[in-house]
Amino acid sequence: MSLFWIVLRRLAEIEERMATSKKVITREEWEKRLNAVKIRKEDMNKLVMNFLVTEGYVEAAEKFRMESGTEPDIDLATISDRMAVKKAVQCGNVEDAIEKVNDLNPAILDTNPQLFFHLQQQRLIELIRNGKVEEALEFAQEELAPRGEENQSFLEELERTVSLLAFEDVSNCPVGELLDISQRLKTASEVNAAILTSQSHEKDPKLPSLLKMLLWAQNQLDQKAAYPRINDLSNTALEDPAV
Repeated sequence: MSLFWIVLRRLAEIEERMATSKKVITREEWEKRLNAVKIRKEDMNKLVMNFLVTEGYVEAAEKFRMESGTEPDIDLATISDRMAVKKAVQCGNVEDAIEKVNDLNPAILDTNPQLFFHLQQQRLIELIRNGKVEEALEFAQEELAPRGEENQSFLEELERTVSLLAFEDVSNCPVGELLDISQRLKTASEVNAAILTSQSHEKDPKLPSLLKMLLWAQNQLDQKAAYPRINDLSNTALEDPAV
């Protein structure tokens, strides 16, 4: 028998032994352990409010505040302004979005050259999308090229964007994804995060991070035990382990 097959068989034996040596935790025992963990309702409410505020659900946040008595850590009125900026970018109205950002806080764009470049880049993309070739070239030369001379990464992004003009059929363009709606959403998300940061608020909600930690913890525990785990985060139902 070759060394390869000897090693392979040995690994299979080790894997089988590890699998059979896993501790099995019954549903009753697991639920007992879960119930022993005490989480304050106030903390859960703050987690929900954090999600609603960060994601911009102003009406839901106001209703939740009234029902639970949980106060948000920022003025809810600012959420509507932030969402108006985000919506403007998502609709391709970048000039309007820039004006709204400056109305909120001029320092946001003054102190974030990368964000301002990406907004200007999105303006260029919208001009190209609308077939305004001459206007697009003029805008790229006057507004974006000078910034590209100062920053190599900006120059590379500008070159990628301008290359859209070289293709009549953008479906054959290697950078055609710049015209996808996902590019608008990406820029809108960047603006949203910058506004939140300027308001001393986390740019990302805490809830998705906690869910990622849950999945990571389950994957780590899978190596040592068989237990009722959550396989579907949409309903959080515990599923018995296969033993």
